Amino acid sequence: MLEAGSRTRSQPPPPAIVFEALTNPDRDPTRPWLCLLDDEQTPQILHAEHPHLVLWSSLWPRRPDAQVRFDLAPDGTQGTQLRWTLWVAEPLPDPPLLGHLRKRLNELINADLRATFGQ
Repeated sequence: MLEAGSRTRSQPPPPAIVFEALTNPDRDPTRPWLCLLDDEQTPQILHAEHPHLVLWSSLWPRRPDAQVRFDLAPDGTQGTQLRWTLWVAEPLPDPPLLGHLRKRLNELINADLRATFGQ
């Protein structure tokens, strides 16, 4: 597997809360955040170690080999440093598709998920 993209950003709640959101994205139907596009599918949890690691299966049927790893760590306050890393098998997606996959992960995690925490 090749690392195809990664981004780290803080999230307001502590790691245990972010872990719960990543492992159970539909837990609060009044605050949905995993709003998928037509070319996406709900990921499966491939591996999880509470509260610091979550591994998702692919969101994209056209790249079933893709995996998304989330590393969670305390940020020194009461929040979380959340890093997502996109892994894919060779060959890497062409640049437009790769850009789309990275952008979608960033939107889902650093915009949509973050918004559910009031940020």
